[in-house]
Amino acid sequence: MQAIRIPKSVQPLLDSFRDLMPIVLVVAVFQLLVIRQPLPNLLDLLLGVLFIVIGLSLFVKGLEMGLFPIGQSMAQSFARKGSVLWLLLFAFCLGFGTTVAEPALIAIAEEASKIAAAGKLIPSSTESMEQYALGLRYTVALSVGLAIVLGVIRIVKGWPIHWLIIGGYICIIIITEFAPQEIIGIAYDSGGVTTSTITVPLVTALGVGLASSIKGRNPMIDGFGLIALASLTPIMFVMVYGMIVH
Repeated sequence: MQAIRIPKSVQPLLDSFRDLMPIVLVVAVFQLLVIRQPLPNLLDLLLGVLFIVIGLSLFVKGLEMGLFPIGQSMAQSFARKGSVLWLLLFAFCLGFGTTVAEPALIAIAEEASKIAAAGKLIPSSTESMEQYALGLRYTVALSVGLAIVLGVIRIVKGWPIHWLIIGGYICIIIITEFAPQEIIGIAYDSGGVTTSTITVPLVTALGVGLASSIKGRNPMIDGFGLIALASLTPIMFVMVYGMIVH
């Protein structure tokens, strides 16, 4: 019996649907068996799932076609050029630019400004909330830019990543003791939402491409780890930002 051949154009949709099914099943099981209520707006939910499947397929295809190749090629070009200064400048701009444009960070910064205004930590005017959210975004972007620079230096020098991670979290624990309580949760969440849809592909491609271009570096060992640093530094910077603003 001949196996059914699936067209290449349809395969990404099936892969996205397969990846999404566990979430759909969890929601359906808890809604129907635990809460014991029918799914509200079933047609809208099904339509939303369809849009998510299509969006995920296009997003993954876009990463494969655009972001990963350009990140790797630019990293390799800078490595062949031999200019460390330009490489570090590119790494900082890449980390800063992608973080400023990160949708998840924009959302959490706006929400944090509303909560800060409601808690009387900042004036409840539109201008004050916009300045607070913008300051939070730029603080995180600055920290990610510096983290990528540190990660690139680590790849060039061959430093072990675990010492940087251990030292970073020791600093976070110390700063947490002095930071205002109102900013601690936002700081830790900022470290998570920073590394999302835009930042991760480009930064990962940069690390792998750079490690592949430097003699004596293993892309599997040295090429990864930039995301860990990019998640760590915003926690410290946002807590310091909270000390200054609050």
